[in-house]
Amino acid sequence: MSGLKDRIKALEKLGSFFSHISELDSRYDTFFEAIDRAQIQNGWFQKKACITAIQSWGCALQPDKIARWESNYPLKDNRNPKTIAVIMAGNIPLVGLHDLISIWISGNRALVKCATKDSILIPFIVGIDPIFQSLTSFTDGQLEGFDAVIATGSNNAARYFDYYFSKYPHIIRKNKNGIAVINGSETLEDMENLGKDMLQYYGLGCRSVSKLYLSKGFDLDLVFGGLYSYAHVIEMNKYTNNYDYNKAVYLMSEFDFLENGFFMLREDKAISSPIATGHYEFYETLSPLKSHLLEQREKIQCIVSKADIEGSIPFGQAQNPQLWDYADGVDTLEFLKGL
Repeated sequence: MSGLKDRIKALEKLGSFFSHISELDSRYDTFFEAIDRAQIQNGWFQKKACITAIQSWGCALQPDKIARWESNYPLKDNRNPKTIAVIMAGNIPLVGLHDLISIWISGNRALVKCATKDSILIPFIVGIDPIFQSLTSFTDGQLEGFDAVIATGSNNAARYFDYYFSKYPHIIRKNKNGIAVINGSETLEDMENLGKDMLQYYGLGCRSVSKLYLSKGFDLDLVFGGLYSYAHVIEMNKYTNNYDYNKAVYLMSEFDFLENGFFMLREDKAISSPIATGHYEFYETLSPLKSHLLEQREKIQCIVSKADIEGSIPFGQAQNPQLWDYADGVDTLEFLKGL
């Protein structure tokens, strides 16, 4: 059984490996082969998206950040490891890695059920280090022999998970989205970074910004201007199909919307929006908006803003969570430690 120091060292090595990924380095040949196979399996997992996710994790798994993260918990060598069933989503590359890393560093074991369209990259990463291999097993059948559950899925899937796993300690994650609050003080760079928050991973991630709260009178052309550097998304077949379909629905339904040839903006109170669409609404003052966001917190994964809003993050950082940025605000490591 590996000790805590060994597990931390393995995570540091993984972070270094991720940080230096390059097609010019033969050490990564098999990794790029896995990325190519992942793209064939899931058309949304374009090579650029996979590399972006890998590099983001490389930044998160730096020694100083791992030390800061684990120092918040009195972690010890686990003499009574539990088996944690992990049901992973498959919406963006490496979306389930944080749960695995949390289980590894806590000294527990993971029993992983990968998403049907994401069964290549996570098993490849597990195979990088013997410690990860010793702490991880996979199944594509019925989950058996576990002590607790971490499951991520749609709102419908979450209702099933709640029922099926009710007698086990569990974390059940539902569908959430990122939002942005724009107060008019943003720079051109901020708006370009907002484009990244909205369209990196084609808007599929739970941290992708799908809803904009705009100060009254804000010029929507500034939003489209910030999105411009992501115009290449329309070259991707699956994205284009969604764009064309949703545009046709809006036209036939006679909905008002604005578009720029690769993205659409609709005034709508809903936080979640279809692919290739962003929802927006205007606000007059910040105080009532803060109250509204508090009421909607079950639907919000993260808030991007320069406004004075508790927990908000800078533009461009929605897709770069740190190790201590837990999905749904539920402290995974505290949950595991409590077992």
